Amino acid sequence: MNRLLFIYNPTSGTGQVKGALATVLDVFAKAGWITTAYPTQCKGDAARTAREIGPQFDRVVCAGGDGTLSEVACGLMDLESPPPLGYIPFGSTNDCATTLKLPRKPREAALVAAGTGVPVPIDIGLLNGKSFVYVAAFGAFTKVAYDTPQELKNTFGHLAYIFAGIASLPTIAPYHLKVTYDDLALEDDFYFGMVSNSQSIGGLKPPKAEQVVLDDGLFEVTLVKKPLNLADLTDGLQALVNLSPADRSGALVQFQASRLTFTSDQTIPWTLDGEFGGSQPVNHISNRQKALRIIRNQ
Repeated sequence: MNRLLFIYNPTSGTGQVKGALATVLDVFAKAGWITTAYPTQCKGDAARTAREIGPQFDRVVCAGGDGTLSEVACGLMDLESPPPLGYIPFGSTNDCATTLKLPRKPREAALVAAGTGVPVPIDIGLLNGKSFVYVAAFGAFTKVAYDTPQELKNTFGHLAYIFAGIASLPTIAPYHLKVTYDDLALEDDFYFGMVSNSQSIGGLKPPKAEQVVLDDGLFEVTLVKKPLNLADLTDGLQALVNLSPADRSGALVQFQASRLTFTSDQTIPWTLDGEFGGSQPVNHISNRQKALRIIRNQ
């Protein structure tokens, strides 16, 4: 029998993972796995566990929100030959589950993670040496992800981010940036930027989500330039979250790239997969193509 490490966050979402634990473990057993279950104890514990004992197992499966998945993936990225990673979504938004087409019911998701799913390679991003799975972002709305209270996320899901983001609008200030990417460059004032590899971000469909290929070595890059007026800002943000068919203001800049450098005279706070990712004036992002195998639904 093969060995499976099950890392779960008992506090993700509404804490439903604890109620589904027996069902999930039963699915693993019936699929022929000898399972070691580990409940995370604090922030960073999932990454540490995956890194320190992951090599002893044939497969690692995590349960929780996107933050738990990101932690486990980052821990596995420190290994020379990481085992395949399965995911049972229990968070409030579950962007990665949407991209991977995973079921939301615990038993069905466990079946995918334990055997019916297919391990496929995905690209992993690096921001200043820190791994991220699906998005690195700065500017407007990015602090929302890690400043929004968990109770609000549990109640309203991705709408919680929108509520908190609207409240932050009066404090938004643009960054003057030089962005170099794949031997090209641009310079302007930007309210927001994201480098992503996902068909869902914050529970919303990003621009050109249907064109996302998880293992092509390319990020989807979206930047929102400083608009001339509030109407242009509104138009650009609506296009950003696909609430309008097109950006008439010209505020959106979109392209694909494998390597980028963001340079500013001031420090730029970033989020990585919804968590604070550091603050520096010069930030390097690179794509590690097909760096990790993750199990997705067929």
